[in-house]
Amino acid sequence: MNAAPHTHAYYVPQPSLYPFVLSGGMFLLLLGSILAMNGFGAGSWVMLGGSGVIVYVLFGWFGKVIGESQGGSYREWEDKSFRYGMVWFIASEVMFFAAFFGALFYVRTISVPELGNMQAAHGATLWPDFAGTWPSAGPKGAAFTPMAAWGIPAINTALLLSSGVTVTWAHWGLLQNSRRQLSLGLAATVLLGIAFLVLQAYEYHHAYTEMGLTLGAGAYGATFFMLTGFHGFHVTLGAIMLSVILARSMQGHFTADRHFGFEAVTWYWHFVDVVWLLLFVVVYWL
Repeated sequence: MNAAPHTHAYYVPQPSLYPFVLSGGMFLLLLGSILAMNGFGAGSWVMLGGSGVIVYVLFGWFGKVIGESQGGSYREWEDKSFRYGMVWFIASEVMFFAAFFGALFYVRTISVPELGNMQAAHGATLWPDFAGTWPSAGPKGAAFTPMAAWGIPAINTALLLSSGVTVTWAHWGLLQNSRRQLSLGLAATVLLGIAFLVLQAYEYHHAYTEMGLTLGAGAYGATFFMLTGFHGFHVTLGAIMLSVILARSMQGHFTADRHFGFEAVTWYWHFVDVVWLLLFVVVYWL
């Protein structure tokens, strides 16, 4: 699709119905979730319909943006604004994970020890058998086995670190106009991300069925699954975005001089890598 040439200093796209359609899909998804949680059989179908609308909008809207990019609508000003936007988006993601890391720090170093020392400090305690040690399932939580760092978590760390190397190798290929290196590096990164997700799914299954470690296993279980689960969700999104970039690269998109779409996804992927390193140290190792 060839976009019209610039008539203003900054490209302004034509009005679109996609935002309204996306809002409708999100409403249906939320409505279906509420109906399903309250036992209405139609809830699942409403959720499915909302998800379908969202997927339709994502394909159509992003396809339009890609067409505008390939048609030459985006130039220096637009490229600069996209970079600012991506920086702020990643900054918001940093704050998102900082909230969960902060909750883990508070529970682990302040809340649990204070509850455990209540009897010694004040001569009274609400839970006589409660010990203020970490990991903790709480005063009445079921026993569980904490997740060890060496095993699947260590393998997943190696996988994500390797994926950071392969996506950087792909970037070097793009800068050197080597389409083969670009495609191979991106394909390897996607496969490493999928391998990470498969191993994490196995880890979750093992935790629930054999270790007694569930989302309801006190403060440890809640923080463990919230942090690792949201990170896995981000890996999933990153793998999807990298797959789209791979498909575009195979169609000849991106050049050594103009490839912000590729760069934005690599920034996101490196952010995901850094978050996992923090998770591995704070959640699994310490």
